[in-house]
Amino acid sequence: MKKWQIYSLAAAIVLAALAGAAYTFRKELILYAVATRARDATPVAPNREILWQQGPAEAAEGQRPPNIVLILADDLGFNDISLYGGGIIETPHIDALARSGANFSTAYAGTAACAPSRAMIMTGRYGTRTGFEFTPTPPGMTRIVDMFYNDGTRFHELLIDREAAANAPPFREQGLPGEEITLAEVLKPAGYHNIHIGKWHLGNSEEFLPNAQGFDESVMLESGLFLPEDHPDAVNAKLPFDPIDQFLWARMQYATSYNAGEWFEPKGYLTDFYTDEAVKAIEANRNRPFFLYLAHWAVHTPLQASRADYDALSHIENHRERVYAAMIRSLDRSVGRVMEALKENGLDDNTIVIFSSDNGGPGYIGLPDINKPFRGWKLTYFEGGIRVPLFIHWPGRIEEGAERDMPVAHLDLFPTIAAAAGAALPNDRVIDGIDIMPLARGTETEAPGRAIFWRDGHYHAMRKDGWKLQFAERPNKVWLYNLSEDPTEQNNLADEMPEKVAELRALIDAHNATQRDPLFPAVAEMPVTIDKTLEEEATEEDEYIYWPG
Repeated sequence: MKKWQIYSLAAAIVLAALAGAAYTFRKELILYAVATRARDATPVAPNREILWQQGPAEAAEGQRPPNIVLILADDLGFNDISLYGGGIIETPHIDALARSGANFSTAYAGTAACAPSRAMIMTGRYGTRTGFEFTPTPPGMTRIVDMFYNDGTRFHELLIDREAAANAPPFREQGLPGEEITLAEVLKPAGYHNIHIGKWHLGNSEEFLPNAQGFDESVMLESGLFLPEDHPDAVNAKLPFDPIDQFLWARMQYATSYNAGEWFEPKGYLTDFYTDEAVKAIEANRNRPFFLYLAHWAVHTPLQASRADYDALSHIENHRERVYAAMIRSLDRSVGRVMEALKENGLDDNTIVIFSSDNGGPGYIGLPDINKPFRGWKLTYFEGGIRVPLFIHWPGRIEEGAERDMPVAHLDLFPTIAAAAGAALPNDRVIDGIDIMPLARGTETEAPGRAIFWRDGHYHAMRKDGWKLQFAERPNKVWLYNLSEDPTEQNNLADEMPEKVAELRALIDAHNATQRDPLFPAVAEMPVTIDKTLEEEATEEDEYIYWPG
């Protein structure tokens, strides 16, 4: 064999080996490319001090409207709070807040996913009425999740609508339209200084950002890490069975901004950073009415805890569970610090504090008990996906220890807060929520016999008078439950009670006839098993739904 032939053969072998290695490690290479592109796309500057706008040196004489503090957790499971008798750890500050006012034990999220639920809180209107029906999907996420999920190891495949993805508006244009009126925009004419801290998730271009939606100041969650991955104070728990988690670790940075300015690093663990800034904002505004929307990223993935919180929970043996519990611990501490800041500034007696979560806990973190006793997860309309804590604290107006079990919803926060603040509701549009302050105060004892609706593409649900109906196209199935007798949805009555199914379905059809088409399409459908986490292997016997998004 001639020398050039030997060289050619050697080169061919090397190229073949490189091609084989590239195929073998294709996922790792793609994630590396995603990470590199994310770092290059938006530089993150060092931390800088946020100089909050200062209110007047002295409070005006006379009675002023109540301050409003809305604390929203992200993906907090119903069973993550020790108040309900479960939980991985004790949550003394959240429990104390619940006991200091009204605890609505049958409260529902706007939907079973992040962004539309937040839009409903901000507008008091169904996502199907505003068109903000689906959660916007970041660039590249669908392709990555498709490759990682549909690898031949799953019983149910992720479904991708490639035509919808190709025709969807750009990610930056997928937001809550500017013509919608937010809670901040309603409160502003009533004299409120409006502050947003944390997650927004209602759009990324100028039209959609908090400062364009009535907020005077905004500290924004710009990416998704609680600390840099390699930070000495970070304790990480990755989820190798969750493709979305792998995408987040590759793409997310440790970044914030103030009033849509340059990205910079937060100071310390993200939940504590948001709390520090909330405390500063309360002090800066102690002499004028303010609305503080503290929208925590905790306890959403990626699972990252501070080392101090992790070390404090050495009795928890499972590493992932311990990291998750440590994240809950930081969230609970935040509630305690906010309440203390209100007291220190003499504001506690004239401040309404509301706590909730945007939806139920997700099955994709692999922790089976977070929504107990309820079935289902985030991305399902079973109770585990949409039952959320909802506490309202208003000293002197709401008695301590008020237990309220009538069904209420996130939609109700908009009219409730506006009424308490003396702010006028818009009269040119339908507001789907109701004022639940009379229920909280006990001046009314029963909620109106209205229905509460949910819709995400082909997946529908409603609750009315204790009855809960769900139906979907994938799978083609109907679920009917009598929640008054079966609150954990164990006994599907759909086949036994076709007349009740028809009655409730007619209400859904009538409701849908008043709604609008989505502003942007669902580009994928995620299979979710109702009674298993993503870590567990699904089988033919398992109940499941496909969630469009």
